Amino acid sequence: MGRRGAYAKGLAKREEILAVALDVVAKNGCRKATTREIAERVGLTQPGLMHHFGSREELFQEVLRARDLHDLDEFFAPNPRFEGFLEVIRHNTQVAGLVQLYAEYAAEASIAGHPAHDYFVERYAWVRGLIAAAIERAQEEGEMGPEVDIAEAADLIVAASDGLQVEWLHDPTIDMVARLTRVWELLRRSSWPESGVHPA
Repeated sequence: MGRRGAYAKGLAKREEILAVALDVVAKNGCRKATTREIAERVGLTQPGLMHHFGSREELFQEVLRARDLHDLDEFFAPNPRFEGFLEVIRHNTQVAGLVQLYAEYAAEASIAGHPAHDYFVERYAWVRGLIAAAIERAQEEGEMGPEVDIAEAADLIVAASDGLQVEWLHDPTIDMVARLTRVWELLRRSSWPESGVHPA
């Protein structure tokens, strides 16, 4: 097999591993998801699995990246509004293991030098950008008023989302979608001039 064919085969195997790892982590959580189970399900030994991912940490970081791309394509891209973001949050309630992995790695990666530090810095900027674009779209459509600091509002929504996910892991009865909808409603109402007319 030529170099190009081997490279393509390697990429395909890597994608297969990520798909299986997403499923295993979603069901078992990051602490109970083992590289042995993932390797067995894709027909590899553990050393063979590590040939594609240098470490367990790198594998799980790429799982988070794959999860983001999946959620973007499946939920947010078809509806790039706040409602699309809520669809991502609603989906998260079905994949507690991935929420657990995200919460754990986000906390650990706040330490400079952590393998996932740069990934999370880039991810937060990316998510804030998506939310900011959703706010701008809401302004264009007349849902959100002009008196809103878009960057600040995006920060608040991302912070509320992350915080609620941690709370939800402790208490699954918390309705994250309802809480975030309330945050959006408060931002929406405060975005209109006090003397102006705005949607109810």
